[in-house]
Amino acid sequence: MRWALVKVCLAVTTMVVVAFAVPLGLVIKEMARDRAFSNAERTAAAIGPTLSITTDRDQLDRALATAQTGGEDRMSVYVPAGGGHEAIRLGEQRVGRDRLDIRQATVVDVPGGSVWLQPIAVSTGKIAVVEVYVPEAEVTNGVTTAWVVLGGVGIALIIGSVAVADRLGGRMVQPAQRLVGAAHDLGDGKLGARVPEDGPTELRLAAVAFNSMADQVVQLLANERELAADLSHRLRTPLTVLRLNAASLGDGPAAEQTRAAVEQLEHEVDTIIRTAREAKPQTAAAGPGAGCDAAEVIRERMDFWSALAEDEGRKVRVAGVDRPVRLPVARGELAAALDALLGNVFRHTPEGTAFAVDVHRAEGAVIVLVSDGGPGIADPEAALARGTEGVEVGSTGLGLDIARRVAESTGGDVRIGSSMLGGTEVRIWLQLEGYRPVEGRRGHGRRGRERKGLVSTFNRSRSLT
Repeated sequence: MRWALVKVCLAVTTMVVVAFAVPLGLVIKEMARDRAFSNAERTAAAIGPTLSITTDRDQLDRALATAQTGGEDRMSVYVPAGGGHEAIRLGEQRVGRDRLDIRQATVVDVPGGSVWLQPIAVSTGKIAVVEVYVPEAEVTNGVTTAWVVLGGVGIALIIGSVAVADRLGGRMVQPAQRLVGAAHDLGDGKLGARVPEDGPTELRLAAVAFNSMADQVVQLLANERELAADLSHRLRTPLTVLRLNAASLGDGPAAEQTRAAVEQLEHEVDTIIRTAREAKPQTAAAGPGAGCDAAEVIRERMDFWSALAEDEGRKVRVAGVDRPVRLPVARGELAAALDALLGNVFRHTPEGTAFAVDVHRAEGAVIVLVSDGGPGIADPEAALARGTEGVEVGSTGLGLDIARRVAESTGGDVRIGSSMLGGTEVRIWLQLEGYRPVEGRRGHGRRGRERKGLVSTFNRSRSLT
């Protein structure tokens, strides 16, 4: 592309230079010729006053000697004598006498140059002829120099245009080359490849489109990885049931094999989650009119978990689910978030530890509190960071993140604090559809809930066991 632009500019500039230089060179040549013969005409006209007064040979000889070119034998005067003309002074015979019978100025070509013949009326009433010799060197005087200068200017213009075209081509090619390089990098798996948005307008728009496409590719890959991680994490709910049931099988080879298989399966699921958790997910909120009844979903999931809690001797409480609570969240998403939090309770607290689920309706929002009487979380902020390990042994760090994404899809958030049962309390703030909170009115953490009277209602809840 760069060389194509240079070639086009070279061809166009060359045609323009030739189109102007050739006619201009011919004009210069013609101007030099006109200048030479104009000088010859002035020289011939200078002897005219003398011829109009006298045709005496001596006087004319003195007049020619003082003329501009007379002393160089370049001027001759022919006066009428008898039936023809007589040469008063003739430096060299250049034209035949048969060419002297003229009535207007004439140019006659002779060897080595040209002759200007100027008819002039003399005192006798007849016509004399003044001959002025113009050498070829005088006719072409300065033409060669002008042509050389004109050619140099033309070559300079061509070189300058090529240089400018090459520079402009470089400005066009470099963004295109960066775009090609970024495309190759993106194809090689370098997801951070981006293109500077500069250069000509078209290439700048192409760079913007490429960067947007790259961002979408990264987002799609992140969503795919996140989907794999979330689906794998949902497998932990039935795995928890299998692990609890396997623990009650007693001793024996079959029981040990079952427990070993469950442990291996749980390990493989954790490996899948850790492999797929690299990208930060983006969960889209449910569209207008979509959503679910939070009370119904919580009752359904608590019926499931209460059976497991009964096997482990855990006291279970649930409150606030006696009337419908509509949320702009997909049913499956809310169920997955609740299963993730309750699964963490069973996984990271000792058997016999009580837990509770409370649902509160606040101004423009619904708050779901999941509390337990376990040892608590030492670093709540680290626990909320996606993929953080080390908060609990064997944890993938995705359980709390699933709940956080569900909350953030509605404009809410997730907080971790201390529960009235003595352990951890996870608060899920789910904003209702169409509500826009006033800045500074929402409370954060336990202090904000205390100002709104949103403390846990564990003592007022009903038992599921």
